[in-house]
Amino acid sequence: MAGYLRCAPIVLARAPATRLYDALAVNESADKAMGDDKLKLIAAELITEVRKSVTIDWTLREGVRAKIRVMVKRILNKCGYPPDLQEEAVKTVFQQAELLCVEWVS
Repeated sequence: MAGYLRCAPIVLARAPATRLYDALAVNESADKAMGDDKLKLIAAELITEVRKSVTIDWTLREGVRAKIRVMVKRILNKCGYPPDLQEEAVKTVFQQAELLCVEWVS
């Protein structure tokens, strides 16, 4: 956990919803296709659902990680996130969730 804090101090200073929004908006074509308001709604839903799913050892348990990945993909599909951009978005959202879990489970 200390490695997360050391490698991303600026990222951790931001609100969770902002971090996930940024993770989704990294791809400019997704940002243009979805629009600011839609990405904000997706980020808020992701925060709510991922937070419910994390446990103290979730990063070590592949079953829990797989469940969260599927849940993120379902939310992106439901909200109309471009399919060709989803895999990268899932990876980025997952990385942010790993950073955020330090705050959520403590």
